[in-house]
Amino acid sequence: MLNENAQTELTKTGSGRDVAQAGALCYRRNENGRVEILFVGSRRNGRWGIPKGRVESGEASSAAALREAFEEAGVVGVVDEAVFGTFSYRKDTSPNQYHVAVHLFKVSRIADKFPEKHVRKTRWFPVETALREAAQPGLRMLLASFRSMIGDR
Repeated sequence: MLNENAQTELTKTGSGRDVAQAGALCYRRNENGRVEILFVGSRRNGRWGIPKGRVESGEASSAAALREAFEEAGVVGVVDEAVFGTFSYRKDTSPNQYHVAVHLFKVSRIADKFPEKHVRKTRWFPVETALREAAQPGLRMLLASFRSMIGDR
């Protein structure tokens, strides 16, 4: 598991690098009290996932998760400092292996303006639907853990 002060590059391998990222599992309760998950569409292929990106040198993963959530989805709220879980994935266009430290992010509002507003699509999903729609298997596992934790089915 990545620690709070994860290094940007974990290791270099012959076929690519291990890259540390931070992600935000953004959630809210809808008007019926059910939990919903906010996904963003990948710019490359449109697949659904959580806001995530590179951890800058000296940056805490929770700070990176907060930054990425705002840049990609315009969300404002409270991010847990503790890492909820991790998952790894590869991009179709890169030899790198990405390791994501995921933080829970309770959304209080969505900003009118944010950096990637016109570049990414965003969508709220019920937890069960998010489990089916998540692009990465590791993310689906974290969503299942989150569902169990909150008891929302």
